[in-house]
Amino acid sequence: MDLRIHPSLPDRKDFRIGILGSGFIVSDCHLVAYRKAGFNSISIASRTRENAARTAERHSIPNVYDGYEALLDDASIEVLDIAVPPNIQLNLIRAACERGTVKGILAQKPLGMNLAEAVEAVRVCEKSGITLAVNQNMRYDQSVRAGKTLLEEGTLGNPVFATIEMRGIPHWMPWQADLGWVTLRIMSIHHIDCFRYWFGDPERIYCSVRPDPRTAFPHHDGICTYILEYANDLRCVAIDDTWTGPVKEGCPGDNYIRWRIEGTNGLAIGDLGWCRDPYTTPSTVRYASRGDSKFHEPKWTESWFPDAFAGPMAQLLIALESGAQPAISGRDNLRTMALVDAAYRSAAEKRAIELTQVLEGIA
Repeated sequence: MDLRIHPSLPDRKDFRIGILGSGFIVSDCHLVAYRKAGFNSISIASRTRENAARTAERHSIPNVYDGYEALLDDASIEVLDIAVPPNIQLNLIRAACERGTVKGILAQKPLGMNLAEAVEAVRVCEKSGITLAVNQNMRYDQSVRAGKTLLEEGTLGNPVFATIEMRGIPHWMPWQADLGWVTLRIMSIHHIDCFRYWFGDPERIYCSVRPDPRTAFPHHDGICTYILEYANDLRCVAIDDTWTGPVKEGCPGDNYIRWRIEGTNGLAIGDLGWCRDPYTTPSTVRYASRGDSKFHEPKWTESWFPDAFAGPMAQLLIALESGAQPAISGRDNLRTMALVDAAYRSAAEKRAIELTQVLEGIA
């Protein structure tokens, strides 16, 4: 079976892309994937010109700016790729919309500090006629896309139960210490979005959190578990364990990110290579249906980091070509953001939260 693990690519690959940000995720993921896909990154700016220049030299980007505002003033740029901390992203989106020169924006996830900021980002882009997409790149992991294909082709039958289990230790950013939150808006948002990608919107979410013993700055959402309940009785459960035991303190460990979909006709199990060494380890999938004597286990060389990062930009460029909405539009992503906000509310109130409760007031 063709599992359709690769994203569709635009016919026009020479859209002039300006990059805001020059950290690891830009230098080791975005720009590596864009180069492989043939995209046209022409300009970059960061908080410091030195960092931007270093990334530009590595990736042969011709134009380096002294700061974000200088790049935004370049009217020749058609698409913005924003990869900055969430507490400054909205202001950059507003600034781009005020200028009104770019055609599209690929914003980093989370789209804002909360749902209200995400709503504002969508509002200003729609008012300015700028197409907004969100970099929910885990949707473009090859195993995740394989899972979607298996569902669409009926290989698994009707979904009954699905899980995502993360036993991995992310590298928290310094800005997270100032914001006071870690896992739900940074890692769990990927998993919630994948459940939406596979199955659509749930009716409600129940979430329980506790601090991660290793993370020193004040926070609540270090280790998170949550249940998504669907109207058709499907249940999706995630465990996001950023502690994984004292593996950094001298204990053997077993880190991974795995997903599992159980259907009325079959079973699929995926493993994302992100927690492996090196981080470019390919993801995998194995699946079987009733009557199969063994699992099918296709192999590929691509990995989530960095190859999946071509997908979010590609779907934005395709949207600009066709005039359609991006596959991960800003407006659609409001529902992912709403579920994350609902997870925080659920953990605080110790009860399940209906998605409709959080979406009230969104036009």
